[in-house]
Amino acid sequence: MAPDHAGTLGYALGQIGAKAAFALIVPALAGYIAYSIADRPGIAPGMIGGMLAANLQAGFLGGIAAGFIAGYTARFLNTHIRLPRNLEGLKPVLILPLLATTITGLLMIYVVGVPVAAVLSALTTWLKGMQGASALVLGLVLGGMMALDMGGPINKAAYASAAALLSSGVDAPMAAVMLGGMTPPLGLALATRLFPARFTQAEREAGGAAAVLGAAFITEGAIPFAAADPLRVIPSLVAGSAVAGALALTLGVTLKVPHGGLFVLPIPNAVTNLPGAVLALAAGTLVTALTVGLIKKRPG
Repeated sequence: MAPDHAGTLGYALGQIGAKAAFALIVPALAGYIAYSIADRPGIAPGMIGGMLAANLQAGFLGGIAAGFIAGYTARFLNTHIRLPRNLEGLKPVLILPLLATTITGLLMIYVVGVPVAAVLSALTTWLKGMQGASALVLGLVLGGMMALDMGGPINKAAYASAAALLSSGVDAPMAAVMLGGMTPPLGLALATRLFPARFTQAEREAGGAAAVLGAAFITEGAIPFAAADPLRVIPSLVAGSAVAGALALTLGVTLKVPHGGLFVLPIPNAVTNLPGAVLALAAGTLVTALTVGLIKKRPG
């Protein structure tokens, strides 16, 4: 944001989000990958490796690499370093983090950082310049991933990748991910109104809550419906989300914030091509609702 906006609310929010929160994305990603591998001794090496990745312009790809390097290094050292019992307490809080940080940092600086930065630069250039068929396919994939397990690992992989790309200035995937993630509960909420006979009384009553959750980009609002009839509901959700994601990227919609659903759409400059975003969301929601209505059986 330009310096002449200093002191405004928008500038303050930009400092909080773009300057502070986004700066933490890569270190946090690396730290928690390392934590999942090596427990507490991996946190500091992972976050420091992630910060080095950010400083080396290796972005989230470098952060992922740093997390795995730090985690497995700390785990290897924990297994192979043997100390006298009176020094064993120093191992998880000093010795392992210090050694793992040194090894991870040197590998990031001298081995991993530069080539990963080159790969990320090529990926960023491709994503920023994509159009036509490539945008369509990427939107289909990202949107479909958001609906496939509704908050599970596939959903989180798509979301984390799109959110991390925001820190590299690539904001189109986030649009496909958010719109694709809003579509399942919104589509089911619409289906309960268009095809009430296909749903139980409890599901019809849950439709209102699903609409609110979908508007807030909480894909998990679709889980109760999918759990009751997964073979028919999940393909319907994937179809609608894929349409929403594909339309978003084909129409050039971009999104600069990682969450918020409908509530972020009115924020100035948060969304590029707002009419396209609304169209993509409406189309995906309608596809989900119609598909559910066509293939879902009446409750027994």
